[in-house]
Amino acid sequence: GLGKKLVVNMLEKIVRIGRLFDLYSALLTEKQQRCVELHYLQDFSLSEIAEELCVSRQAVHDMLRRAEHILEEYEGKLRLLERQEQDREILRQVQQLLMSLPENMQNIPALGEARRQLSMLLEVAHDI
Repeated sequence: GLGKKLVVNMLEKIVRIGRLFDLYSALLTEKQQRCVELHYLQDFSLSEIAEELCVSRQAVHDMLRRAEHILEEYEGKLRLLERQEQDREILRQVQQLLMSLPENMQNIPALGEARRQLSMLLEVAHDI
């Protein structure tokens, strides 16, 4: 129902902000970075962050909204996250193509090595 959809949307937002933060955090102020880290990565409440940073809860709320806007703005211009996702999808497609080769080709050493390296790339891409 609606409750489940809201939870899924919140989880998707948390993951997206986390990924955008990984890419663009250096473009935020130190205080914005700290707010995003505490709220999205360490699951602090706004009140807990306010106490930690010695500011009001409203100031934390405003700082988070501003940081989210900045992260989305940079993604809108630079599209690094979008490109990462496209690259990851291409890697998956190449992996599927390699796995679908006929049985007699599966034992070719170069193909085995290509599959291993591709798996490593996909692991690294997943961690990003």
